[in-house]
Amino acid sequence: MFSTVNVHKTYYDVGQPVEVLRGVNLTIHEKEFVALVGPSGAGKSTLLHILGGLDRPSEGNVFFDGKDIYELNDARLSFLRNTQIGFVFQFYHLLPEFTAIENVILPGLVNQVFSNKKQLEQAGQALLEKVGLGHRIDHKPAQLSGGEQQRVAIARCLMNDPKVVLCDEPTGNLDSKSGEKIINLLLQLNEDFGQTVVMVTHDQGIAQRAKRVLHVQDGKLSG
Repeated sequence: MFSTVNVHKTYYDVGQPVEVLRGVNLTIHEKEFVALVGPSGAGKSTLLHILGGLDRPSEGNVFFDGKDIYELNDARLSFLRNTQIGFVFQFYHLLPEFTAIENVILPGLVNQVFSNKKQLEQAGQALLEKVGLGHRIDHKPAQLSGGEQQRVAIARCLMNDPKVVLCDEPTGNLDSKSGEKIINLLLQLNEDFGQTVVMVTHDQGIAQRAKRVLHVQDGKLSG
């Protein structure tokens, strides 16, 4: 599903180059659950963002389903992100003035795959029921716990039925009990629904729940 060829990423700090990724070669197959682990600053989140089309590499190629995503124009790359790739972040990025179901259906509004609002809301309710929040559809983020907000974020990322879910420290802002529920939910998505999952985490215990663990350190990959 994903492959990278000699991916480098360099940022500039006060004019000085900071090399974050140094020639990463990676293959992720369909229906895998892969954890990216490593110390803070190792480059794992940068690699995840490059895989998801959020951050362009300084050098190298990123292929998704055989297509080099950074050869796409901005409109086609945005369409790919919206329809094929779901994102889950450490901080949930829910719109505070919107209810749970309104947050969930936003990607569907952008993509316009549903013929009417009723179909869209039915799909959003089904996703909230899938993540165990069918009883919270009309609650706003401030009325939900951290774990519940993250489950809303996961439901939102599934709205357009993406082929892959990219997670950047999805349990990093949660207590251990809530974090366990999120990992179990991601495992269910992978095992029961066949979604490819790539997860960045600093927690070795959580990483061991994945089917493959890759280590990022000093901008390089091992594992």
